[in-house]
Amino acid sequence: MQGGELRVGVSADPPWTEVAAPGATEPAVTGIEPTLVADFARALDAEVVWTVGGEESLVGDLADGRLDLVIGGLTEASPWTEQVALTRPYVTVPDAVGDAEPHVMAARMGENAFLVELETFLLAHDVPEVGS
Repeated sequence: MQGGELRVGVSADPPWTEVAAPGATEPAVTGIEPTLVADFARALDAEVVWTVGGEESLVGDLADGRLDLVIGGLTEASPWTEQVALTRPYVTVPDAVGDAEPHVMAARMGENAFLVELETFLLAHDVPEVGS
């Protein structure tokens, strides 16, 4: 993908993803993952089009081709592995009890070139330290 739109679904999971309330004066989507996605979109010369929602509806939109990517603090233990393709973990942080929690993003099944491009980008970028 070069140019055009990068359609990204986002569910709130601070600090990974933060979604402002409707009518807020701050940007609607912020956080660690939206910053990474915005940088990735710039590398593709694409504009990010955000869709905010719950994981289940976003995964459905991704599987049906209405989205290119879903973010929201997803981990390797995601229940959506049958419906979407997960990236390799791009950062691992401790969870609430101190166990390793590898974080991933979700892409459409069958979009291998896009997935490789995204994973290559993520591996080349440092993610800020986050404690759960």
